[in-house]
Amino acid sequence: MTNIELIATATFGLEAVVKRELMNLGYTDLTVENGKVTFTGTEKDIPKANLWLRTADRVLLKMGEFKALTFDELFEKTKALPWDEWITEDGNFIVEGKSIDSKLFSISDSQRIVEKAVVEKLKTKYNRDWFEKTGPKYTIEVSLLKDIATLTIDTSGEGLHKRGYRDRQGDAPIKETLAAAMILLSYWNKDRVLFDPFCGSGTIPIEAAMIGKNMAPGLDRNFASEEWPRVKKEYWSEARKEAFKAIDTETKLHILGCDIDRKAILRARDNAANFGLEDDIAFFIKDFRDADLKNEYGVVITNPPYGERLGEKKEAELLSKDLGLKFKELDTWSIYVITSDEEFERHFGKTSNRKRKLYNGRIKVDYYQYYGPKPEKEV
Repeated sequence: MTNIELIATATFGLEAVVKRELMNLGYTDLTVENGKVTFTGTEKDIPKANLWLRTADRVLLKMGEFKALTFDELFEKTKALPWDEWITEDGNFIVEGKSIDSKLFSISDSQRIVEKAVVEKLKTKYNRDWFEKTGPKYTIEVSLLKDIATLTIDTSGEGLHKRGYRDRQGDAPIKETLAAAMILLSYWNKDRVLFDPFCGSGTIPIEAAMIGKNMAPGLDRNFASEEWPRVKKEYWSEARKEAFKAIDTETKLHILGCDIDRKAILRARDNAANFGLEDDIAFFIKDFRDADLKNEYGVVITNPPYGERLGEKKEAELLSKDLGLKFKELDTWSIYVITSDEEFERHFGKTSNRKRKLYNGRIKVDYYQYYGPKPEKEV
């Protein structure tokens, strides 16, 4: 197997988390840029990265990168890339594109040029003038940034946040990848209590349980590159077997989630059961103000209602205030809150130890981190 370059794409602000994940998976040759982390591997690393990355959006195969100031230059340099080594004769390939601060600003023209160049390259191998495109799917992207063209093929298919456990979801769910990042950015570990007082359909508790159990997040789904002959079936089989063996079936987790919405809790329980995590998470219908909690060095990680309309905004501010009052006496707890409320610290009644800017979809949010003391056994 020859070395290939792969790109783990990331939501703005999560690049360092994705880098840390890749390092934990054993990768050392890493390059971090805005929205992506590039790393070196082989075909076997396509299944491994797709199955294990919790906070990345996609895993892309990097075909090439070059300067392109004209469409002729884009065509010739694209044609020179080894598309024929990856795309099958019946490959169903499409071309997507984006352009930022580049002379080749027309995305549709750039897509058309790249598609033409790929076809011309495939003609040289398969000796035919027309391709049926009835086989495996290949999504090619031409990304132009400051006149530098990066050509990739998406190995993931659906975004990596599509884990497979969420049959139903609430009105404003948090992305699974962002929920996982919130947990990885916290000081929670599998020996500590975790509580989400606004759990909705259960995304944060479920992601925490998967981390606590060392469950690969991609085990229950399929990926586009599973159909590519270059990425052999045995590679996927080996990677899945290793992931199943890595699951911690012994540890008993202490994860709690509550919500006042009965339907949300029923959804959360169903979602947890889909991954066999119903014994590790206790979901209950309750106003968090009435939750019976002990001062036991627990960790709160939550995504409270943002309140975009005026009435909802006032209600959201009240929730933040009451959250602060709830945990004022429970002073051994650590609190992690993601919200678009720029006045959250004032409403909560305390300045955070750290604030990190992130995005929940297209909504700019801040991740407020309040560090409680370490449990005595951890000191």
